[in-house]
Amino acid sequence: MLNFLKKINKNKVKKSKTLSKIESGIDKPFLIITFMLVITGLIIFSSAIIMLIGTAKYDTVRFNQYGLGFVGGLILMYICYRIPMSFWRKSSFYIYIIGVVLMIMVFIPGVGVFVGGARRWVEIFGFRFQPAEIYKIGVVLYMAMWLMRDFGKGLDMKKNFFVRTIPLISILAISAILFLLQPDTDILMVICLSLVIMYLLSGGNYRDIIAFGLIGCIILSAVIFSRPYVMKRIEIFLNPSLDPTGSGYQFQQSLIAIGSGGITGRGYGQSIQKFKYLPEPTSDSIFAVSSEDFGFIGSTFLILLYVLFLIRGFKLATKSSSYGSLVIVGLLCLIVIQSMYNMSAMLGIVPLSGTPLIFVSHGGTSLLISLMSIGIILSASKEKKVGVK
Repeated sequence: MLNFLKKINKNKVKKSKTLSKIESGIDKPFLIITFMLVITGLIIFSSAIIMLIGTAKYDTVRFNQYGLGFVGGLILMYICYRIPMSFWRKSSFYIYIIGVVLMIMVFIPGVGVFVGGARRWVEIFGFRFQPAEIYKIGVVLYMAMWLMRDFGKGLDMKKNFFVRTIPLISILAISAILFLLQPDTDILMVICLSLVIMYLLSGGNYRDIIAFGLIGCIILSAVIFSRPYVMKRIEIFLNPSLDPTGSGYQFQQSLIAIGSGGITGRGYGQSIQKFKYLPEPTSDSIFAVSSEDFGFIGSTFLILLYVLFLIRGFKLATKSSSYGSLVIVGLLCLIVIQSMYNMSAMLGIVPLSGTPLIFVSHGGTSLLISLMSIGIILSASKEKKVGVK
């Protein structure tokens, strides 16, 4: 990863503010990969919600995913694609503030919704959404504004500290407060990793990252020991057979579902675990449902799509302007890190997570904002360096 980031920096033209041009063409390979990922996600989701047929919730869930998420997301993606990066650059602070305000609203009685022991939702005029989705985009757009200064240049320690390090620390601290109070440690981790990668790309000091890592380990340890549910996840990860009917139930059932799929799977819609055994089969555990339906081949195909999505996205970043490059990398990392963590958790590679699988899991707001992110990425890819093809 670090070598790849160095390669991106070498491809940048030094005078980034003047040597950029706007191109009207859209990157077809990236768009094709994205649509393959979205359509694959909808196919998997359609299989997962078979269990809801005949219930009152079925029509609501379908409209939320297909109507609000997919159709609404495509419209929003096109709108964002048409908006020039100069708008996102100038509006980044206000978008970030809106995200912060919405995050605070989850704690307001009558507005914030308490579900599953956490306050992560806001309901306004009957419309419920998760502010974290908007905050993620806002924090990337605003962080990119700070980091684009002297992009790619190795600054002396003092200037680097004030130009890049202090803004990063400040935004990470604000994010930590907002997410730990909900609590939502999973999304906080995704945001922190994404911002650190952006920091490194911008020419940040690697020694600062080591210091951040040590501080982060201390804070993470404190969070683990102070929050029983996080501690329980770690214990289940270290000992999968622990409490198979309690805290380890989801982990055990996900492994059974994945193992039952074999090489080619049971077939579309034939997953058994989603009906009675697998918790959250349309959201957190949807990768396990997919693996049971489509087997090892289908799971590998889905993972490969995310990898191709990331590789092509980074290719766009190497050709884009300083601000656009940072925004592309930040949004890509938000999507791919979260998705990879979700799938890794279902496979038992990392502790169990409550993060949804982007483009696949149930969540109209998540799909809507994810497609909005794609629109911003495509907009950023139009603003290219002169001389970079």
